[in-house]
Amino acid sequence: MAQSRELPGVIAWLDRASEWLGRSLSWLVLPMMLIQFLIVVLRYAFSFNSIPMQESVMYMHAVVFMLAAAWTLKHDGHVRVDIFYRAMTPKRKALVDLCGTLFLLLPVMVFVILSSTGYVGKSWRILEGSPDTGGIPGVFLLKTLIPLFAGLMLLQGLVEASRHYLVLTGRMDPPAHDDDPHVEERL
Repeated sequence: MAQSRELPGVIAWLDRASEWLGRSLSWLVLPMMLIQFLIVVLRYAFSFNSIPMQESVMYMHAVVFMLAAAWTLKHDGHVRVDIFYRAMTPKRKALVDLCGTLFLLLPVMVFVILSSTGYVGKSWRILEGSPDTGGIPGVFLLKTLIPLFAGLMLLQGLVEASRHYLVLTGRMDPPAHDDDPHVEERL
């Protein structure tokens, strides 16, 4: 029987930081929607177009999408084809998730970091701005989201790998899901 639901030390801190970041970033969705609504009203009601407003929506969307991906991983919100996975026991799910994290997620995120550093570095060297006149002069900041995304995914991937390892070794209870047919096995 598992002993605890808590992750150890630094791993728990990283998990809490991911939760805080994801919840904080979710607040960007409101101003993003309001600005997009304003763009539509201004364009169709007053024939007014604002490139900075349009780009600000794109920037906010990129920030939410890229930096909250680790939070989505934490909450198991990414797309999964679970034809076989759904019927698995919690320990088998933990094994599949651990293998997926170690052999797919982590190597891909390392690749993303390594392959994007030159691209992002070049953008920073020239302080790349918008290709549109009057646009936001911060494309270099937008491109920086790529390695930040991968770094946050790496950190959350390590947290998830630790969680799955602890579940596999019986030192942590598997997370409870309402639609899990094996819930009674954990009771």
